[in-house]
Amino acid sequence: MHVKNVALLCGGIVAAVSACAILLAAAEVRYVYFDRHNLPDLGPFTRFEFSTVGHIYDAGDRPLIELAREQREISRYEDVPPIVRDAILAAEDKRFFSHNGIDYLSLPRVLGRVRLGMLVWRLVRGGRHDELRGSALFPQGGSTITQQLVRGSFLRGITEHENSYELRPTGLAARALSSVMGARGVNMLARKREEVRFSFWLERAMRDQFGSKRRAKEEILARYATSVYMGNGQYGFARAAEYYFGRPLATFTTDDADKAALLAGIAKSPRDYAPNAKDRGIVLHRRNQTLILMRANGFLSPEATARAISRVLDVVAHDTSTSLHAPAVVEHVLEELTVRHVDLSVEDLLQGRIQVYATADARVQQIVNDALEHGLARYEKRHPRSLGLIQGSVVVLHNRDGRILAEAGGRRVFNGRSASYSDYNRVTKSLRQPGSAMKPMVYLAAFRSGDFTLETLVPDEPISVPNEDTSPAKWISNYDGRFKGMIPVRQALAESRNAVAMWITAQIGIDRVLRTSRSLGIRTPLQRYPTTALGASEINLLELANAYRTMASGIVAEPYLIRAVMRDSGEILTAPRRGPVPISRRVVAHPGRPARCGAPAHGHGACPGVSRISDCGHGQDRHDE
Repeated sequence: MHVKNVALLCGGIVAAVSACAILLAAAEVRYVYFDRHNLPDLGPFTRFEFSTVGHIYDAGDRPLIELAREQREISRYEDVPPIVRDAILAAEDKRFFSHNGIDYLSLPRVLGRVRLGMLVWRLVRGGRHDELRGSALFPQGGSTITQQLVRGSFLRGITEHENSYELRPTGLAARALSSVMGARGVNMLARKREEVRFSFWLERAMRDQFGSKRRAKEEILARYATSVYMGNGQYGFARAAEYYFGRPLATFTTDDADKAALLAGIAKSPRDYAPNAKDRGIVLHRRNQTLILMRANGFLSPEATARAISRVLDVVAHDTSTSLHAPAVVEHVLEELTVRHVDLSVEDLLQGRIQVYATADARVQQIVNDALEHGLARYEKRHPRSLGLIQGSVVVLHNRDGRILAEAGGRRVFNGRSASYSDYNRVTKSLRQPGSAMKPMVYLAAFRSGDFTLETLVPDEPISVPNEDTSPAKWISNYDGRFKGMIPVRQALAESRNAVAMWITAQIGIDRVLRTSRSLGIRTPLQRYPTTALGASEINLLELANAYRTMASGIVAEPYLIRAVMRDSGEILTAPRRGPVPISRRVVAHPGRPARCGAPAHGHGACPGVSRISDCGHGQDRHDE
């Protein structure tokens, strides 16, 4: 009787456990195959709205830089050559066109790779601790193309944390499983569960969207070929073909089976299998494995396979030293984009939703870069103690309308740090005293007052400037330490005489100098100090260059870098901005004696600006560009 009771009890326990197992299995089947709650919006995916690459183009429509969250180029199914499709299927999912998202025939192979010894070891130890340096319980691999696409498109958040030794899923079942499998194992199992569920949903939704299983599969394969990471910051097969082989993907034929196989093999582990990986032997082994699979699946003949295997790696070298260096232009474009196009953002450019066409000229930019480096190197040679300590900046404006042709915000390398991608832009952000470069604005203010011409005699004599406090007045001297007495304005301007500039400012008033400066494009507030006439107030280089451009051309214009923005729909956007406006001109030189003739070669300070100021004042229609 006792034995019978024990048997009944055991039978009851087995039945209860079996019933619970069946219920749990039924619940899982229902969840994976039929539950469609908490699914993402499939609209952008079906519309093929992957982020692509944004470009900033120069004045000649040459790319200055590519900007993207992910360097990608969208490939339609028909854009992927048959040899590349065959390589993808052989390497990743040979039954792709027949299964419904999950390849059940591959499950025995996947389960055979589960590390059962590790599972037994965890059971023996009670599963309380994860081996921090141990391998995962479930190996990578075995996923279909649909599963890989789901993982990269919809489950990034889960995938990024699955290797954590902190348990991510909540609930009693997850905690119970973690005591046996470890947190890592449970995290991976939870991700796999969602991956299978999303794969069934995706395949069914794509069939409904495109009308047939074949069309749905073609669209899924195209999205995989566009989105998969291919190493070195490149996403998708089209970008990888250009990056590694310097060829458009569409040009691949059967004769390029070696290249197609190499690309198809990268996705499994880009760090190990990308063509420029450290161990070329591993790369070749992976490529040849794929070629053999292509032959086994009937995609290649034995002869074509042998030819492809015999080929060496032929990868394009990337010489970054010859690439154009224009971080200041890029930074300025990004700033101007958000100011002039309030409905757009930098994110639109990074996602490839817009392309930006700039006014900068790559040829001029290269000249500017070289000139800045050469000039600062020569300065350091003359002043060895300044080696590695000095900086500089350059901006080039078009005289007629103020568009920026080139902009260098600093040296390529400073304090051991490269400025290849971003740097402090000294053209727009650095405030410096302009010094004698301010004097032409003083003289222009004097000419505009009507009391001075180039022939007016002015005193080059000692002059003092009162201080605001009770300290003694400051006496102004010239750069050569001498005074020449009464001299014509022409000479004072050409020789940059400090004393004369201060005397003229005292006669016309500092406010007139400030108004003239603002009319020329100076936007930084200038101090009402008398010494502002000698450049004591700080401004940025772009404002100073624009002031000189205005004096040279007689045209008021705001500097700008963006000439057009194009949406991915092809719509061209132009930002509203104030166009160039001619300013009224006055004759400031004595008739028959142009001012530029009076600028001696030995002049100091602002001499390069003299002819341009005078051309503006002399009323000629010809402008330097």
